[in-house]
Amino acid sequence: MQAAPVRATAIPSFTDALRAVESLLLSSGQRTARRNAWTSVLEDRRRAKDRVEAQQVLEQSFLVRR
Repeated sequence: MQAAPVRATAIPSFTDALRAVESLLLSSGQRTARRNAWTSVLEDRRRAKDRVEAQQVLEQSFLVRR
């Protein structure tokens, strides 16, 4: 007796599902604006993290010199 062949179908990720819903609900201009806004948020977070790290380095170098 042979087993039935297995069919591999990719299950879309949550992000893919959200993008599909987004494309149905929003016009392309709104979609682009939303993605640009999110990119800006991520870049702001990265810069904030860099500032915190730089501040820590400066504080450590100040403590070493004392």
